Amino acid sequence: VFDVQDAGARFYTYMTTMAYAMEAAAKQGIEFVVLDRPNPITASRVEGPVMDRELKSFTGYFPLPVRHGMTLGELAKMFNGENKMGVKLKVIPMQGYRRDMWFDETGLPWVNPSPNLRSLTQAIFYPGVALSEASNVSVGRGTQTPFEVLGAPWIRSEELAGYLRARLTPGVEFEPVVFTPDSNRFRGQPCQGIRMVLKDRDRLDAVGLGFEILCALQRLYPKVFQLDAALGLIGSRRVLRAIADGSEPETIAASWQPQLDEFRRLRASYLLY
Repeated sequence: VFDVQDAGARFYTYMTTMAYAMEAAAKQGIEFVVLDRPNPITASRVEGPVMDRELKSFTGYFPLPVRHGMTLGELAKMFNGENKMGVKLKVIPMQGYRRDMWFDETGLPWVNPSPNLRSLTQAIFYPGVALSEASNVSVGRGTQTPFEVLGAPWIRSEELAGYLRARLTPGVEFEPVVFTPDSNRFRGQPCQGIRMVLKDRDRLDAVGLGFEILCALQRLYPKVFQLDAALGLIGSRRVLRAIADGSEPETIAASWQPQLDEFRRLRASYLLY
């Protein structure tokens, strides 16, 4: 029985744990039951590049976009069908759930799905801000506001905040900040960077925000920012090259739309709600 709360992003690893357990259950002939739970950031939004199949890892089990817009029960059906696992799968659906619900609209109490996702706001920012996490920046782990801040000792906060403000990203505002993580990357080191203030979650393209940040860091600090380290979470070599080449975020986003449309068609056959 799998009864775990997901976060709605391709690289949140609970879905991989579920998939590995499904593979093991299939080998042993054991029924696998998923007690479905809400996608906290809605199951109606699908955003970002679809992962290159050869980049499969624990943080990327299946070629999904960054924000997949599915519940774990639906993903289990997709994994079983597309990977031909052959597991005897039973998904117990939710009652009264709508795809467009944010978690705070479900009536369920918020319980941190993991130690660094402490609020719905942080979960909303996570699919975008976490794209930079494998590179040489802090995303606020070791602070009171993980995924609401991003910085590094080599960033100039006013410069980065000013650049991103000028980009006019809908739904979010940027403030310069200095923070010192008490654990994780840059522990004990003052980091300059940005604080993201959520203004309108329905207008925010969280993954688009993440690529605005990646492109800004590459453009402002090309000799310091370790872009290549972000490949696993970005999930696309073509998109990584486009960032490195200085392409505009909107041009990069347009380039992944055909694959995203293809994923939407695949996704449609596995939706429960």
